[in-house]
Amino acid sequence: MNTAAELAEEIRMRSVHAAARKHEVFFPAGDEVRRTRVRNALYEQDAIGRLMDPVIGAFTPEWSVDETVEALRESVKRNLITYVWVVDGEGRLAGIVTMRDLLFGARHATLAQVMARDPFVLQAAMPLREAMKQVLDRHYPVYPVVDAAGRLTGLVRGQAMFEAQAIEITLQAGSMMGVEKEERIATPWYHSLKLRHPWLQLNLVTAFLAAAVVGLFQDTLDRLVILALFLPVLAGQSGNTGCQALAVTLRGMTLGELKPGAERRMVSKEAWLGCVNGVGVGVAAGVGMFITAAGQHQARPFMLGFVVFLAMIGACVASGVSGALVPLTLKRLGFDPATASSIFLTTATDVVSMGMLLGLATILVR
Repeated sequence: MNTAAELAEEIRMRSVHAAARKHEVFFPAGDEVRRTRVRNALYEQDAIGRLMDPVIGAFTPEWSVDETVEALRESVKRNLITYVWVVDGEGRLAGIVTMRDLLFGARHATLAQVMARDPFVLQAAMPLREAMKQVLDRHYPVYPVVDAAGRLTGLVRGQAMFEAQAIEITLQAGSMMGVEKEERIATPWYHSLKLRHPWLQLNLVTAFLAAAVVGLFQDTLDRLVILALFLPVLAGQSGNTGCQALAVTLRGMTLGELKPGAERRMVSKEAWLGCVNGVGVGVAAGVGMFITAAGQHQARPFMLGFVVFLAMIGACVASGVSGALVPLTLKRLGFDPATASSIFLTTATDVVSMGMLLGLATILVR
């Protein structure tokens, strides 16, 4: 298998020879398609280079409009051609020509005269996620892909990019729970065990943190057993609030909507949403605690309801903030923001929600 450097040099030399022979046109033959697939495999798994198709319809700038149309006449029957790519003698992309320019351009005008200069390009080594951010407001049917030297190395269709990104987004749900992206339905059980079990051990360790918090308030639980009924209610509600914030944050990061400097505003928004949502569900939960405590003839049922109300607000605020901060922190540390994020989020929400309920009860209900 040729190395990336050898393949790049071969492409460059072919471009040089094409410039010397004015009437040579670059159209992919079967062997060229095979070489493109081999070259694509040399790029990282998530790189744009993995999605490249061979270059179709590349010409040097001195070609005339009339000559280009004639050269394309037979090829368009076999290939989907959207743009004509204008390359210099070194194979660097100099401009593009649309079909409209060819149709209405002067017949004897050269491509250099009708082409659009400095076209938008993608780097072959660029990660798909980064490329999606750049094409978010550039919905072109096909994008030119260049190497570090600006040489045209391939084409990638917008449809292929969006399909790959759609698959990436569907994999996030599994990543959030510690399921690796490489695992599929057909993955052998022992390999699935190897991929999943370490995350389950990590989840167990973090669950001990929540258990330790409950243990700190064992005397309060012994005195107010009714609180045990509302621990899962509080944890479940705050956990759902955190997952909502987490999903929105990951979506924004994936689609490139989260611009640098906007993190603080997003965290503040999630904190405010958690507060407002906490008031709404806190009232319902507080009333439920009051009715339950009064029915069991517990002392100070109103105060117990008030404790649940306050704890619900605090837990929802903390979970909303955690849902935004967990992926941001993972990204800053150099990890995939989606990887096992729900494990860390669940730990934070459980510790805070249970700690707030039992702590407030210890202080306010004597």
